Amino acid sequence: MVWAAPAAPGPVTGTVVVPGSKSLTNRLLLLAALADRPSTLHRPLVSRDAELMLGAVEQLGVRVERGADDRTWLLTPPAQLRGGGTVDCGLAGTVLRFVPPVAALADGPVAFDGDERARSRPIAPLLDALDELGVDVEHGGRNTLPFTVLGTGRVAGGEIGVDASASSQFVSALLLVAPRFERGLTVRNTGDRLPSTPHIEMTVQTLREAGVEVATPQPGVWRVEPGPVAGRDVEVEPDLSSAAPFLAAAAATGGTVTVTGWPTRTTQAGDRMRDILTTMGCEVSLTGQPSGAGADLTVTGPAPGSLRGADLDLHDVGELTPVVTALAALASTPSRITGVAHLRGHETDRLAALETEVGRLGGDATQTQDGLVVAPARLSPAALETYEDHRMVMAAAVLALAVPGTEVLGAETVAKTFPDFERAWTSLVLGPGAVAPSGGGAG
Repeated sequence: MVWAAPAAPGPVTGTVVVPGSKSLTNRLLLLAALADRPSTLHRPLVSRDAELMLGAVEQLGVRVERGADDRTWLLTPPAQLRGGGTVDCGLAGTVLRFVPPVAALADGPVAFDGDERARSRPIAPLLDALDELGVDVEHGGRNTLPFTVLGTGRVAGGEIGVDASASSQFVSALLLVAPRFERGLTVRNTGDRLPSTPHIEMTVQTLREAGVEVATPQPGVWRVEPGPVAGRDVEVEPDLSSAAPFLAAAAATGGTVTVTGWPTRTTQAGDRMRDILTTMGCEVSLTGQPSGAGADLTVTGPAPGSLRGADLDLHDVGELTPVVTALAALASTPSRITGVAHLRGHETDRLAALETEVGRLGGDATQTQDGLVVAPARLSPAALETYEDHRMVMAAAVLALAVPGTEVLGAETVAKTFPDFERAWTSLVLGPGAVAPSGGGAG
């Protein structure tokens, strides 16, 4: 399906409310399944990825009660996690990687499958770790989806090494379930690098807030003590990575955009967008009440044509790379993005996708061993592929700001994290109530 993403008729100005964090929502859903009493989530993300995680915990026996407006979810864990069913991972990395260790605590086998693209996402290090912990997984030697975890209701725990160089989610997956292991768990990263460490910090913080004792005795090593996971009443932070394209719209057009509810303290990787935009020549301010409700983040872009390129190491915040690459393609000087080789194993090979789609517009983006080099070029409209990747839809929307006539193919995949993205984007760019022309609708 095709979305005719709007070009900016002038500086983009407005205020945006973004939905809840996917990363936090899915971690909280998983911990609710392991908790000692019911949990309530306020303002959770309602999107495909979150629905898949919700379906996964329901499959394991969690009772879910959703408020009439879907702004509150009450989750009641079972006395014993239930086996015997199948978990649909879709294309959600958090479901694919976080749920199998939990399934080891179920009272029977739990099957896992997902979208076709999910079958090529890295999972072998996690399955190897489960095998070392004594958890039987049937995968026919493929180390990919589909597979079945043979739950026995208990895991002894102890100490495990895992190569997390392809994804920090392998570490988070083991840490999240570790308090329910009989001896807890010590996790050691055996890889030569560790991408997206803010996501591990988020996992550790979420565990601690649930009363779990977590220590980091040295870099790359985490120790989780056995014990109860407290059910909690939690307000989910806005998704700061989903805010990135809206802030980029101000940067690209010399406009001013405010995102409300920005947390004054957060472990979300998307918070790094503030520093990135400042480096590229934007004015960035955080104002308002420093409370749980968050503050207002306002970005004002430089005069049109004067956005600066930058040298950016995005090793810890790789999920921002698609939007930042799009912004770099609109800058007046070259940019170099490094530290993101692991993006080749995301929903798609994001580095190859970005090189191809920026090039489709006539832009100049070239892959390196661990990133991209982007140089200014004259852009022309084209139909951009999105590879079933929500971040590629957001990147395409940013590029379209400066290229009238740009079309976005498969834009409906953005519902993975932001179901109302096309409407919110069009309203910001063209004004409230505006509807961008569409070649069939993004759905």
